[in-house]
Amino acid sequence: MPARELQEKLDSLREQLDKNAPLSDTERHDLNELTQKVEAQIKLDNATQNTSLSDEVNLAVERFEVEHPALAGALRNIVQTLGNIGI
Repeated sequence: MPARELQEKLDSLREQLDKNAPLSDTERHDLNELTQKVEAQIKLDNATQNTSLSDEVNLAVERFEVEHPALAGALRNIVQTLGNIGI
C-alpha cells in the first residue's frame, strides 16, 4: 500500500530528527510543520493531486542537502513515494 510506504518514509525522517540533528529552532519547526502536512495528506488518502506538497518537500531537500544530508535523503524518499502514489 503506497500510503503505508509513505508513512514508513515519514517515520524514517522522524528518526533522523530524533537523533538530535544539529538544527536551528526554525529548521526544526519547518520540518515538523512539513511532516504534519504529509501526515494530513496520508489521512485524507484521496486521489486528488497535491503538487504543492511535493514542491514543499523538494524545497526542503534543497534547503537541507548541504548541511544535513541524512535528512535530505529521508526527504528525497518522501518525494519519491509521493510521486509514486500520484501526489
